[in-house]
Amino acid sequence: MEKMIKEGREFLKSNRFELLAQNIESDQSRGLQQPPLEKPVHENDPFVDLPDPKSLSLKESDMIKIIEGRESRRLFDSASMTIEQLSYLLWATQGVKSIMGNHYATKRTVPSAGARHPFETYLWINRVDGVNRGLYRYVALQHQLILIKEGDFTKEMIKAAMDQKFAGECACTFVWAVIPYRGEWRYHVGSHKTMLLDAGHVCQNLYLACQSIGLGTCAIAAYFQKPLDELFQLDGEDEFSVYLAPVGVLK
Repeated sequence: MEKMIKEGREFLKSNRFELLAQNIESDQSRGLQQPPLEKPVHENDPFVDLPDPKSLSLKESDMIKIIEGRESRRLFDSASMTIEQLSYLLWATQGVKSIMGNHYATKRTVPSAGARHPFETYLWINRVDGVNRGLYRYVALQHQLILIKEGDFTKEMIKAAMDQKFAGECACTFVWAVIPYRGEWRYHVGSHKTMLLDAGHVCQNLYLACQSIGLGTCAIAAYFQKPLDELFQLDGEDEFSVYLAPVGVLK
């Protein structure tokens, strides 16, 4: 146990960047091609168009009140979210503002070390007006959804979230999966700490965006890794879940 605690504390330090200074070459420095900015899409993928996220009227636009009112909320009404609200939350957490160079990097609504943006956003959509129940992936470059599998996955979501019922019974659950090589390509062993820091940036934007439109959310780091990865068809090695957050209409 003592050894595990020590190893955990070492991970929290920045000494991995000291290793980079010891002539450990990254794939970028070796001239290898960078990974894609986003997982590929195909013409026959079942897309769901999302409305303009900036067309939504905010319930609160005063940032002082938004920050002051931000808190974790687990109790939700059984009402549905609107597709306009979902579009806004997706844009707020991973929206693409511009593409730099020849698809070299993206500028988004959240910061990311080296503009690597290593996350893919997955969704369990339970009650969103205009969207069928099921599992989805957000395509940030196109601001669209891709259907992974249609159906009721309430029980599977609850089980994967260590029996936290609100994760399956809410209107929608955001699941962020990391593709580590996007960061490793540039920062090698120094990338893993920054990727988790990036996850915090993403989820905080979700909190603030929810607060601005009268919705609630609660970040969850306690989950069963393999069941959650398998639910969203992630391989668990080159892509795996790291964070999730149920969203719902407040009671």
